[in-house]
Amino acid sequence: MTEDRPAPPPPLEANDQLVTGVITAGWAVALIVLLIVRSDLPPGSRWWIWTCAAGFAMGLFGMWYVPRLKRSRARAAQRRPSQSPD
Repeated sequence: MTEDRPAPPPPLEANDQLVTGVITAGWAVALIVLLIVRSDLPPGSRWWIWTCAAGFAMGLFGMWYVPRLKRSRARAAQRRPSQSPD
């Protein structure tokens, strides 16, 4: 039995730089808090500091990379011949 399903909605556009910045700020806050309470952390839980540092570093990379990715995709879309909807 096949049902006719409606077409899926188009994907939502988001402000990718804002999302990346908020997440990076969250990692930075977590890193600062963990550095403040570092002496109270059990030795087996100090790996969380490195997790936050890695998350913050990847967020900084994302803030650098996302605009370049969007520009390159926009340039590629301009070079592509326009397709007529059939």
